[in-house]
Amino acid sequence: MSKSETAQCAICGETKSVRNGTIGEVVRPSLSEFIRKKAPQWDGKSFICFDDLGKFRRDYVKEVLQDEIGELSALDNEVIESLQQHEILSSDISKQFEKKLTFGERLSDSIAAFGGSWTFIIFFSVVLFLWVLVNSFILATRAFDPYPYILMNLVLSALAALQAPVIMMSQNRSEARDRLRGENDYKINLKAELEIRHLHEKIDHLLRRQYNRLFEIQQIQIELLEELGQKRRGTTSAPSP
Repeated sequence: MSKSETAQCAICGETKSVRNGTIGEVVRPSLSEFIRKKAPQWDGKSFICFDDLGKFRRDYVKEVLQDEIGELSALDNEVIESLQQHEILSSDISKQFEKKLTFGERLSDSIAAFGGSWTFIIFFSVVLFLWVLVNSFILATRAFDPYPYILMNLVLSALAALQAPVIMMSQNRSEARDRLRGENDYKINLKAELEIRHLHEKIDHLLRRQYNRLFEIQQIQIELLEELGQKRRGTTSAPSP
């Protein structure tokens, strides 16, 4: 089939290359029936362009989802549109999310990551130990923070008061990132489920067509064999001169 071959779409009436469409016989029966309901002029066998087929497929999937899950969400509609446009939904959510972060948000994430690490625990434990050692033994007579270490308690309280909101901000961004990742996973899973269902129906339809053709070929072969048998019997029963 050459690229120059054209055909007229039975839906929009435009003449397009045969590579930009398909015949109705290869369209799965459920979708073909849906198209005939929406466009009665289509007989189910004529040429239909991919643009119109994509629109009908989108409307068909939308109708099926509405029957199954009720009202469609914005995510469901986005998946349906991607089916028509043949778009890829998978993306790196983390990179997209990090591009939108401000300097303060990046700084708070770094502080929260450092504050929740063993490096911070070991470093802070060493600082506290040195603080107590210096004020209790090395500078016992002229300590800048003698026992009960009031200045150290003030520093610890201030550090905890500042660290808590920083960690909470970082957790909020982590939750937002996880929510976006979950929405993206839902869209990918929904599209994969719809595509797999479409492939199953299409393969079943093609197999049925193939079985019907094989059955027709078998019937023709049987008829030919019967004709040959009749001719052979006629030749055998003919009287010799």
